Amino acid sequence: MRLWDYRLLKVLPDKFIVSQWRECIAIKRQWEKGTLKHRLVSYVMDYDGKYFYNYTTRVCQEMLKRNIKYQDKYLYEIMDFCKCLGNGLYPMNILNYPEHNDRYLTQCYYNLEEKADRGIISEEEWQPIQNFWDKFIKEKSIEENDE
Repeated sequence: MRLWDYRLLKVLPDKFIVSQWRECIAIKRQWEKGTLKHRLVSYVMDYDGKYFYNYTTRVCQEMLKRNIKYQDKYLYEIMDFCKCLGNGLYPMNILNYPEHNDRYLTQCYYNLEEKADRGIISEEEWQPIQNFWDKFIKEKSIEENDE
């Protein structure tokens, strides 16, 4: 179980974004039952449900951009569970888990790189991830030089 760093959602291969959607549903179900004890995702319980709803909405928006269908009922179940008001009125890029920091992004990148090395991610799927990473590293280098 893993929630990919939110910044990677736009470059994940389709099969990974669909898996992330399933992951969100599974997390919600386990959280609701009080059985969410997975070390990689249990941190979601430390925050207001709006964070989880915001993340899940980002996954759904990415699926919509790619014309990948999902069942709205699950998003509404997550919304109800998180006790959020309104339909997506929480601005994107505002509610990010503190765990989704640059260190976590790096961990996620190397996890994806290993999947590419093992053939789980094709070269065509890997290239957008690599391009994103290269841009991220370049921007971080510029930031550090400005300091």
